[in-house]
Amino acid sequence: MGSSADYERLFNRQRTLHEILGGGLGFMGLIIHAFAGSTVADVILWRQKNLTSGILLVTLSAWVVFEKSGYTLLSLVSSVLLLLMSILFLWAKSAAILNRPAPPLPQLQLSEEMVNEMAASIRSRVNALLSVSQDISLGKDSRLFFKVAAYLLLIYFAGGLTDFLTLSYTSLVMVLTIPALYERCEDYVDKYIMMGYRKLLQLYVKFDEEYLNRFQNWVLEKKKLS
Repeated sequence: MGSSADYERLFNRQRTLHEILGGGLGFMGLIIHAFAGSTVADVILWRQKNLTSGILLVTLSAWVVFEKSGYTLLSLVSSVLLLLMSILFLWAKSAAILNRPAPPLPQLQLSEEMVNEMAASIRSRVNALLSVSQDISLGKDSRLFFKVAAYLLLIYFAGGLTDFLTLSYTSLVMVLTIPALYERCEDYVDKYIMMGYRKLLQLYVKFDEEYLNRFQNWVLEKKKLS
């Protein structure tokens, strides 16, 4: 790979992909860190291969179960919880009768610090979402409006092509594969994307000079004549 200093990084980023994806903790990071001791970026970038592959296998199994068996999410979750609670209950009762050790369960408790961090993370994200919504509703940021509208249209068309479950599974597979592949080849990807971006920018400047400026001049002349 070429040196990262030889050319411009995508989006002029100064941080590594690991830092951008959540090298720190955050809301989802706190949950993953609490149960697996890893960060979101570690999972997405396959730094914890067993955990990432386990997530993919579990979601694939869930997708197959939902698609083939006709189960709904609520019925499946309730069935799994009922089975799990029954096994643990019978295990604990039989262990008490036979003088055997109880089921090795971890302490199922959230610390006050973790709850406060989750609440603060949720609050900051909700406030950011409300701020963006307010800016769009008041017409303060036209560029942001078109960007959000484009995303919503993309989701609308994607939702028309597939169901929510398949879309969710496909999105998860993309999240757990594309960033990891990009990290391995980011030097080449950044280089060629920036080259393509500069060419598109040149075409836009040329189009702006030849057509948009002429159109603006034509409109101004019409206003002067009227």
